[in-house]
Amino acid sequence: MAAIYLHIPFCKTRCIYCDFCSTTRTELKERYMDALCKELEMRRDYLNGETVRTVYLGGGTPSLLNATDFRRLFQTLDAVFGLQAAEEITLEVNPDDISEAYADMLGALPFNRISMGIQTFDDTTLKLLNRRHNARQAMEAVRRLRHAGFRNLSIDLIYGLPGETDDRWKRDLEQAIALDVEHISAYHLTYEEGTPLYRMLQEHRLNEVDEDSSLRFFNMLMDSLASAGYVHYEISNFCKPGLHSRHNSSYWQGIPYLGCGPSAHSFDIRSRQWNDADPERYIDAMEQGICPFHTEQLDNTTRYNEYVMTRLRTCQGACMAEVIRLFGNALHRYLQQNATPHLQAGRLQEENGYLRLTRQGIFVSDDIISDLMYVEA
Repeated sequence: MAAIYLHIPFCKTRCIYCDFCSTTRTELKERYMDALCKELEMRRDYLNGETVRTVYLGGGTPSLLNATDFRRLFQTLDAVFGLQAAEEITLEVNPDDISEAYADMLGALPFNRISMGIQTFDDTTLKLLNRRHNARQAMEAVRRLRHAGFRNLSIDLIYGLPGETDDRWKRDLEQAIALDVEHISAYHLTYEEGTPLYRMLQEHRLNEVDEDSSLRFFNMLMDSLASAGYVHYEISNFCKPGLHSRHNSSYWQGIPYLGCGPSAHSFDIRSRQWNDADPERYIDAMEQGICPFHTEQLDNTTRYNEYVMTRLRTCQGACMAEVIRLFGNALHRYLQQNATPHLQAGRLQEENGYLRLTRQGIFVSDDIISDLMYVEA
């Protein structure tokens, strides 16, 4: 089985926290769609005939595409890879793009899952972030998508935003739960260097939340969503039972995937590839018949480190028998040795042959995972 990710880099405006590959030059869209379809055709052999189970259109703002764009993409995907076995086809959308007509149009296409970037229901904060929607539009978008027949909706939230308080985060969580969506992703705000938000922080125009508040917000997140019946299946992801993101899970389970478009990554078990991140350079290269990607061959140590990093993000954890089978006894012993202090401190637990983070360990997961990764002496 395999997955396909398509990057749609266009945005009407840029959010001040975002460092994803994007451009506001929407006049490039037609050339870009030509280039994206051409890359799919050029890389038809990358997945070695594996059956495509999931497709994900991310961005940028994929909801800037129209019905003609989507139909062309699906025709190309089906002709090159076949979509007969695809179980999950996801589209990322912005709430303000979801008119009744647009929702109905999406409902007539092969999409069966929608992921919506809401971030917060606080209108003042949405304006600060340069988001194009308000809370009312977000709630109305969910209603319209339901009316169009979608029964698998995901929303994104961000916590630790400037001026975040317990009350504001509690209201965000209550509103998210009230929407009764099938999946919620929640991420702590990061100040990425080079973004307007980072410059505002450096200029002391806003303050980063302190660590105690971040921990409190995360605990509120876990408690609120657990009480509402959501399963915490990955550090930042919660779902109603059985409705996890199959596509994102492929990244954490080591399933091969093809990524097309600028900055997109691909993985075929033995190597990792990634495309140049500049949309215009990407278009120019594809028009010359050149696929502008870079390749890294993955040795045993690198694959072990990636296994630890991805598996420990999930509620299942790392299978110790699988570590031996895939990477050998030496790296298994290394993992056990370096896990011991965290097991003794209650940040990790080992149960039924799986090593996983405890609730105490989730909040410091980056430090724990770093300790378990192998570094050449």
